[in-house]
Order: sequence, then structure tokens, then C-alpha cells
Amino acid sequence: MKLKPLFDKVVLEPIEAEEKTKSGILLPGTAQEKQQIGVIAAVGNGGTVDGKEIVMQVKVGQKVLYAKYSGSEFKYDGKDYVIIRQSDILAIME
Repeated sequence: MKLKPLFDKVVLEPIEAEEKTKSGILLPGTAQEKQQIGVIAAVGNGGTVDGKEIVMQVKVGQKVLYAKYSGSEFKYDGKDYVIIRQSDILAIME
């Protein structure tokens, strides 16, 4: 990726919500809940942020769960992305 986040920022590619329930009912876009799972596309270098040393604990390609309503959404090369702080990542999904 040509986009390189600064300091403790992480760029995520959100995973789209299911369009169908387990029973096969199709959900319209307005009824779908915003997914909080994404794949890491780029990671900053860490460093000193607000006087604290930040070590990056995530890597490109990991699937993560992130906090609801966190980060900033944007489009890059026709794809949707979210940029968040590493501290807004709640868990790494394995």
C-alpha cells in the first residue's frame, strides 16, 4: 500500500456486513449493523505520542475487532478504509 500512517495510527479495510441472516432472509442496507471487524492494510511506526513511547503490536494482514464509532473513514484507490489509533483496536482475531 502506498499509504503510510504516522505514529500509532493503523489503516483498516473494513469487512462488509452480511447481507443475509443465517435463516436466509435478505437484509436491506439500512437494516445492516455497521461491522467493527477489519483487516489491517498499513501500520505506523509507533514512537513517542503525548510523551509516551508507543510500540506497535499489530501487523499488516491481521484481522481485528475495533471500537465502535472510532477513526475516520475515507476512500483510497476506490476502496473504503478506516484510520484509527492502535489503542482503538480491541482484539486480534485468529
